[in-house]
Amino acid sequence: MGTRVGKGASNERLHRLRQGAAGSGYDGAAPRCRCRDDVRANVMMGRAVRLVIGILALVGAGTLVVAAWLMSQGISARTEPGPRETAVARRLRAMAIPASARNERNPISSSAEAIHQGMEHFADHCAICHANDGSGDTEMGRGMYPRAPDMRQAATQSLSDGELYYIIQNGVRLTGMPAWGSGGEHDAEDNWRLVHFIRHLPKLTDQERDAMKALNPKSHEEFRQEEDERRFLEGEASKPNAAPAPHTHGHGGETK
Repeated sequence: MGTRVGKGASNERLHRLRQGAAGSGYDGAAPRCRCRDDVRANVMMGRAVRLVIGILALVGAGTLVVAAWLMSQGISARTEPGPRETAVARRLRAMAIPASARNERNPISSSAEAIHQGMEHFADHCAICHANDGSGDTEMGRGMYPRAPDMRQAATQSLSDGELYYIIQNGVRLTGMPAWGSGGEHDAEDNWRLVHFIRHLPKLTDQERDAMKALNPKSHEEFRQEEDERRFLEGEASKPNAAPAPHTHGHGGETK
């Protein structure tokens, strides 16, 4: 009898617990596990870590390759860059020029006067490395690393006006190309005129080359020698010679 009463009480308590669970919305199932979300987060974190490690490994490997190349080649500028190095360098230069600069148009109209002014500026500032004809065949140009380019060729002529101006204005790091822009209005105008003259280089005439020779910077000794030759040819060798002041074509169109 006592056993039956105990079983009846247990059944009654179980019945009440089930009714309470039904009222609270609990269906008696085990609580849902969030293990799947945790596993997904861990996988994504692992991928991110592997990606970072991979990038660092590539950078480290690239650094080792460059270091090994420098150690094997040294720092000498006597050798000429190979085709691969040249192609990579030009590609990196193109990527480094902002799109806004690449698409910039020359604000100075192309005219005979603009080309002539650009020619004067080129003869005084640029020819010492690039030569009057833009070939780069000068003592300075041949000794640079990389060599001063032949600006008459497609590698230069295919650049946009904006790219040429950007290179003149800002220079190119790790080369012999200096920055010729100080931010002044006259500098900008001079450099845009240089762009017109660079476009004209493939059509440069012998008369223009001769005119540029007179504008190239000269030392006092060179001026003295030229003056002596002129006086000798004119029969004035007995007259005292004096070295005239060198011609310099300054930025901003100022002639000294």
